[in-house]
Amino acid sequence: MSAVPLEVVEDIASRQAALHQPPPAPAQEPDPQDLPVRPHVHISLNVRGLSQSSTLAINERSARLERQGRKVFRMGLGQSPFPVPPTVVEALKANAQQKDYLPVRGLDALREAVAAYHHRAQGIERSADDVLIGPGSKELLFILQLCFYGDLLVPSPSWVSYAPQAAIAGRQHRWIDTRRADGWRLTPAALDAVCREDPDRPRILILNYPSNPLGVTYSADQLQALARVARRYGLVVLSDEIYGEVHHQGRHASIARWYPEGTIISGGLSKWAGAGGWRLGTFTFPPQLRGVLDAMAVVASESYTSVSAPIQHAAITAFSGGPDMADYLARSRRVLRQIGPAIAARLRAAGCDLDDPEGGFYLFPDLSAFRERLAARGIHDARLLCERLLEDTGVALLPGSDFGRAPSELSLRLAYVNFDGARALEGAAALADDAVADPGFLAEHCADSMAGIERMARWLETL
Repeated sequence: MSAVPLEVVEDIASRQAALHQPPPAPAQEPDPQDLPVRPHVHISLNVRGLSQSSTLAINERSARLERQGRKVFRMGLGQSPFPVPPTVVEALKANAQQKDYLPVRGLDALREAVAAYHHRAQGIERSADDVLIGPGSKELLFILQLCFYGDLLVPSPSWVSYAPQAAIAGRQHRWIDTRRADGWRLTPAALDAVCREDPDRPRILILNYPSNPLGVTYSADQLQALARVARRYGLVVLSDEIYGEVHHQGRHASIARWYPEGTIISGGLSKWAGAGGWRLGTFTFPPQLRGVLDAMAVVASESYTSVSAPIQHAAITAFSGGPDMADYLARSRRVLRQIGPAIAARLRAAGCDLDDPEGGFYLFPDLSAFRERLAARGIHDARLLCERLLEDTGVALLPGSDFGRAPSELSLRLAYVNFDGARALEGAAALADDAVADPGFLAEHCADSMAGIERMARWLETL
């Protein structure tokens, strides 16, 4: 009888041992306290559905296309093309060491300078106690809507952030339609019609002039007529005059001249001093609205605390004026008087409906004349029109629907700011004060802007 191989014996032994092993213990249930829990996130109903500000979004999209090697004519974001005035930059350098928290309402000397500025520019008597400094007029407008319990009246078209801010703050807003026949300006009759429906309802009227997105402003007679309606219904007027100093003729007038008791004047450094990134805005109140200022200061104390100390010290120089600031502003207006009318003329020649600009750096062309030809290409609204223009020509614009117009309306907002503002200011020294759309100046200093407009015009002409 032969011997059983050792490996067979070991295999049988291991199988028998496995048969006598106790069953495995049941799996241990994890302690509920040890399980990961997804954070309970609930977005406020006031914010759901809102998109990023379209002006900032088009700027970011333009930058992405440029990184991909595309040529983009940036006419979407309305950022001042001009550098910060040298004297203001020097003042910032001199105050870089300022590190302490400043008063919530703003540096006393700056508030005095702002009050003096309004007296010098408009003859409006205000004191430092009537001024509130914030991190941009945009933030101040939002806090105003938090503090004031009432509706927001917004002429259409208007700047992209007025209505979304009202939604975030939980306030009602109402668009007041305007007509091309009136230059897209708010009329006293349209304002009266809205207020007459509920005469005692508390309301804030936003009035921005020179206008973003239109480039138009109001005459003294038009402002007086609107002031009469505002007084009749006890409206608070938020007079957004951020573009006042870039009125192309230097003749900006404030509605506060004719409705001083109910007008808050909004201003800042971003558009006329080229300092958008510095984030400094001002609200100047009448004494009758001191309670609103006080309430806003409370919110400011619990939110942004105060504006950057070096920026506030530097802003004193900007608001104090003087020969250097006057020369800077005169040259800025001279540059804008060249490029704005030239672009408007070329677009009119291509078939667009628009007027020459009066202030700021915007145009609002109406392309209704192209509706049938655009429809043949599958373009039925302004948003798709902007998409196709960007794709086919590289010109970045915004649709009128972002500014409160109907989506089907073929209106566009164009910001003519894509030129070297520093070089243009230097070249403006050689221009006569009455020069408009000077071809030599445009060729030397605004060639990129004019090239973009030419591409857009030819695209329209070949539809």
